[in-house]
Amino acid sequence: MSKPKQYDSIVVGGGIIGMLSALQLHAAGRHVLLVERGATGRESSWAGGGILSPLYPWRYPDAVTALASWGQPRYPELLASLLRDGGLDPEYRPSGLLILTDDEVDAAQDWARRFSIRMDSVDASTARGIVPGLGPDRGGVWMPDVGQARNPRLVKSVRAVLEAKSVSIREHTEVTGFISRAGRCAGVETTDGEIHADQVLVAGGAWTGGLLAGLGSTIPVEPVRGQMILFRGNADFLTRMVLADDRYAIPRRDGRIVFGSTLEHTGFDKSTTDEARNDLQAVARSLLPGLARFDIENQWAGLRPGKSDNIPVIGEHPKLPGLFVNAGHFRNGVVLAPASTRLVADLMLGRPPILDPTPYAIHP
Repeated sequence: MSKPKQYDSIVVGGGIIGMLSALQLHAAGRHVLLVERGATGRESSWAGGGILSPLYPWRYPDAVTALASWGQPRYPELLASLLRDGGLDPEYRPSGLLILTDDEVDAAQDWARRFSIRMDSVDASTARGIVPGLGPDRGGVWMPDVGQARNPRLVKSVRAVLEAKSVSIREHTEVTGFISRAGRCAGVETTDGEIHADQVLVAGGAWTGGLLAGLGSTIPVEPVRGQMILFRGNADFLTRMVLADDRYAIPRRDGRIVFGSTLEHTGFDKSTTDEARNDLQAVARSLLPGLARFDIENQWAGLRPGKSDNIPVIGEHPKLPGLFVNAGHFRNGVVLAPASTRLVADLMLGRPPILDPTPYAIHP
């Protein structure tokens, strides 16, 4: 006799993608279990900057813009609902984003017109007006509608809502395989035994490729280390986010300033280095010379789920029906989370999808 199912849906991975996916499925009436190999919200979702826009968004494929554009206007209400339902403030802040760029203004403006994104080209003088204290004498583009969330508080807020809604969570439980019955996924094998369900969603971040390696289709997701530093600033020093030469400064409500980040292909090594700290500090003080008077309070690293084309994988696995994937968001997990989790929930629930899922499909 086959074992009865224990859950309607199992979500593997407790980052922002996995947790919001679990909330989407729970909201649709599914009995959901979230399984996490470590502690929820402690990998790249915790380590990132929380800018609610892709960096240099015009450089990305249209499939990424589609996800971002769906989620960005919905973010303020999403974060307000997390505070309301879970009691923890994810610290949304509509800071705006100044991007200093010498040679991409035309490309940026063309992209903004095509997608009806509010963006202004600015000269060096205007840039200094937006972000006083800039070091570089450069212009670029100003995106006033871009907000931010404080990553560690965001993931704690989502976790609090899951608990408030009595969604089951198993931490420190590693998935080691998948259960197949009659050609369909019927659950997962874990270090704590088998767990049965009608559907399984893998949202394992940088670990997704390894989780799915035995199923015959390659999921090209790999870890990319990003190191960041935190300055103990004050609330008056910086009020706008600024991006230049792939490095960004993000002011938090309490005056602290996040500065990042590196892009390193070091496998699953999440350690920090003096070399990265010194480089980030030097670049930060070049971009904002006034940072020289503030101490570095912390340094950390996260492993982003990198994918060469930057388009996340969202959909049903072609080799095992009933198994779904939502992974490969690289540096954009937070901004793409509302749309990608809604899209994968639509596919799992058989609802009309919010976006054409074709660009995100897993290839056999």
